[in-house]
Amino acid sequence: METITKTEDLRILCEKLRQYDYVTVDTEFMRDSTYWPQLCLVQLCSPEAADTGAAVDPLADGIDLTPLFELMQDESVIKVFHAARQDIEIFVHLNGKVPHPVFDTQVAAMVLGFGDQVGYETLVNKVARKNIDKSMRFTDWSRRPLSSKQLSYALSDVTHLRTIYEDFHERLTANDRAPWLFEEMERLTDPGIYTIDPADAWLRLKTRSNSPKFLAVAKALGEWRETEAQRKNLPRNRVMRDDTLLDIAARQPQNETDLDKTRGVGRNFGASKPGQAIIEAIKNALAQPQETWPQPKARTDLPAGIGPTVELLKVLLKLCSEEKGVAQRLVASSDDLQNIAADDNADVPALHGWRRELFGQYALRLKHGQIALKLEKGEVALVELEPNS
Repeated sequence: METITKTEDLRILCEKLRQYDYVTVDTEFMRDSTYWPQLCLVQLCSPEAADTGAAVDPLADGIDLTPLFELMQDESVIKVFHAARQDIEIFVHLNGKVPHPVFDTQVAAMVLGFGDQVGYETLVNKVARKNIDKSMRFTDWSRRPLSSKQLSYALSDVTHLRTIYEDFHERLTANDRAPWLFEEMERLTDPGIYTIDPADAWLRLKTRSNSPKFLAVAKALGEWRETEAQRKNLPRNRVMRDDTLLDIAARQPQNETDLDKTRGVGRNFGASKPGQAIIEAIKNALAQPQETWPQPKARTDLPAGIGPTVELLKVLLKLCSEEKGVAQRLVASSDDLQNIAADDNADVPALHGWRRELFGQYALRLKHGQIALKLEKGEVALVELEPNS
């Protein structure tokens, strides 16, 4: 068990790890009181059975993480994570680049039929046949020094990951599903997923009006809050709660007195710097030409009577997923099923690529009466139908 606190030691470690086909990676971070995740520890492990892993301390004085970032960008080394999205977000924030190539064992588990969003502990139990000490799960990773128990717990996240990766890699190769996972990894490592544009922050809000005027102000306030949260490194709701922001968007106050009447703001808030910024944002939003205001999404009303079709597609999805050993959630969503029921040419993942081969083609055939579902000895099965039967 090695702890890396110096740049030169990190460089030596990363040079060694770049000699292997893959390296397992995990991070520990804190985000309770910040906008950006605070990276507190990076765990790395090689495929060598004798390797007990190394813990890189990014909080160590003077350490330069450049060798680590270079390892994350090395195309010859697969970076193996479990539930990689937050880990990737951290590296993008610190380095501006998405690690690549990546293998996410949680997604691989879905491809291999272990279920939806399977936890690491479950995979360790089922695949590595080991148990994890969970006592350090909610530890404060930002406090120093870290105990040997904390480090041992953290490193178990990468040592067992080797066993899971090698098992999954073998299974994916044996059943020709490696291309399925590759497709999912390309989505996961799309840089656009990790780009946070304050101008789009309002899309996260649960707006309660479709008025373009209301949406224009909500957009402006959402952008202001997101920019402030990033600048101050505070959670969004520490800057302003959603309900307060939406109340201001609905009332659209344009002076200090009216803003101070908003529920949830402090006394004399309108005269404060944030208050003035909000008033200015509202005025600027309303001054824009109305044709530039956000428009409500056109509501697509599904055809009447497709409910039973959707229910049949749900049964079919479960049948196909179980037969092929793939998590249902990875194949199609409820919205996908509704869209397929309404439109043969719906632009949904379930009608493209491997998903179409596994499920989509059968969904269309069921919809058009070319196949049917039947109960046979207590189990659901597909049956071919004769034309015009």
